[in-house]
Amino acid sequence: AEFARADGATVVFEPVNQIGRARNAGAARANGDWLVFVDADSQPSHALFDEVAATIADGRCIAGGCTLRLDTRRSGVSFFVSVWNAISRIRGWAAGSFMFCESSAFRQIGGISQEMYAAEDIELFRRLKRLARERGRTIVILHRHPLATSDRKVHLYTIREHLAFFLKIGTSRGRVLHDRDACFPWYDGRR
Repeated sequence: AEFARADGATVVFEPVNQIGRARNAGAARANGDWLVFVDADSQPSHALFDEVAATIADGRCIAGGCTLRLDTRRSGVSFFVSVWNAISRIRGWAAGSFMFCESSAFRQIGGISQEMYAAEDIELFRRLKRLARERGRTIVILHRHPLATSDRKVHLYTIREHLAFFLKIGTSRGRVLHDRDACFPWYDGRR
């Protein structure tokens, strides 16, 4: 379903509760040359958007994202975010909370996988990296203006629950990412 807000913006509603479906539904109705995905619980800065605009104007990248910042006093969480930021920059994987992509590239690779319930952002960027190599372009992970994003999962789930989920990913060789019930931090409804 789709409706216009009083300010003229179009709101797209995807009735099936799945991250990939929601992002694909929005992308299907977008008509610009570039897509920008931002999670509702994230606060991108004007400086980040300015950097994205400059990166797009440069013409070398096909897609990108940015590093993350969580306002938390928990050292373990800060360490995990630092590790993710390093992996993200090294591997060229964008966190789903903030991604941008050339529309034609997104459509060419078939959008976001609807077979996955978590880590679909990583899988998307693996395919985008292959396409970028074919086109002689790059993937960019911006880091000067990290995205301020919610730490709600830190408060809603115990360390044991998080570790058990990551252990299941490893022991199942990622098959658990295709099981909605197993991806409980995204779908169990805790708020």
